[in-house]
Amino acid sequence: MAQTSWKFPRAFWTANTVELFERAAYYAVFIAITLYLTDVVGFDDVAAAWISGAFSAGMYFLPPFTGALADRLGFRRSIILAFFLLSVGYFTLGALPYKTIVPPALVVLMFGGSFIKSIITGTVAKTSTTETRARAYAIFYGMVNVGSFTGKTLAYPLRINLGLTSINFYAAAMTFLALVVVFFFYRAAAAEGEGKSLSETWRAFVRVVTNVRLLVLILIVSGFWIIQQQMYATMPKYVLRTVGPLASPEWISNVNPLVVVSTVMFVTHLMRHVRAITSMNVGMLLMPISAFCMASSPLLESALGRSIPLIGGITAHPITIMLIGGIVIQALAESFISPRYHEFFSLQAPKGEEGLYLGFGHLHSFFSSILGFGISGYLLEAYCPDPKTLTPEQALTAYDQANYIWFYFAAIGLVSALALYMYAAVTKRMDARKA
Repeated sequence: MAQTSWKFPRAFWTANTVELFERAAYYAVFIAITLYLTDVVGFDDVAAAWISGAFSAGMYFLPPFTGALADRLGFRRSIILAFFLLSVGYFTLGALPYKTIVPPALVVLMFGGSFIKSIITGTVAKTSTTETRARAYAIFYGMVNVGSFTGKTLAYPLRINLGLTSINFYAAAMTFLALVVVFFFYRAAAAEGEGKSLSETWRAFVRVVTNVRLLVLILIVSGFWIIQQQMYATMPKYVLRTVGPLASPEWISNVNPLVVVSTVMFVTHLMRHVRAITSMNVGMLLMPISAFCMASSPLLESALGRSIPLIGGITAHPITIMLIGGIVIQALAESFISPRYHEFFSLQAPKGEEGLYLGFGHLHSFFSSILGFGISGYLLEAYCPDPKTLTPEQALTAYDQANYIWFYFAAIGLVSALALYMYAAVTKRMDARKA
């Protein structure tokens, strides 16, 4: 059994391969999206935050409904359409960076990305069994993070050498490559329950959101993802404004997928005999610690100065070091939470509706995108404002309290961790009564 449990059909591996390409495109653009919206398109911090948050949230809200369309169109035709929309959307962002053009282009990307989410997660569910599902989602999540790491690694030299708009052209090339792979190699997995209408999907949505137990879990886990969203909402501008324009938020954020890829299989195996909610609770308890770590750079600076020597003659700013430390902790938390969360939601689904339910499981990212980016815009404006808006006198002290931003997210993480602990205790008692 141990030798065969890691074997999956061709559709599974093709889906995971194109997921890597799509994630490499998405994360390269997403790590720079608020910078692009302010520095290239011309929005202020608050507007850029809400637009970015709405873009991210839309891609998590739409999958159940685009998933219904995918069931009618067929997974193969739908995934081809998805990568076509993504290629067009990314190319438009690079070629036409105007306030009237960018929001519609982001809507195109939202629809393309939402098709991908429903189809890929649905394929993973339908090509795995109850016994192999945790491993299947561990592989899927590993591929997501390899794509994330690759995209953000390339985003930094692209931004420095060719400008922010070049990242969008790179993303268009990656999704076009995925389109070619899908066209020649992807064959949809066999599935029951195809041909769902939008009205049926809406009724399924109502079933999910009226399931109090699942809805409360979604809202609690949103607290974790609000903090994770700050790698894209807050951290890029925070680093560039406090450390300097040559700083590399893209590479700092890459610590996350590097640690996740290195630990997710081990953590999944380690926690295989415990309840999914227990594994998630371990991760949630790590999140406020990560935010406090990010807020602690002034302590490190007061002790060791603004340039700290590392191995091999390399030096780093205290802000960079503490951000990396916090992201390492976040990544460990993610390895405990994300694979088991997907597993939990997939096991709640009726036969043939796995992709549909997993799409609704992403509602935590819908809430965290809106709230995480929205909060970020106001906090940046208050504690780490755009240097273009400052007078020379204001610039001298504008960033003295920039680290306060992370205390707000530490509080969110602490409340979420305590809420999940209470949730686990209550649901365990409920299950014991039923037994």
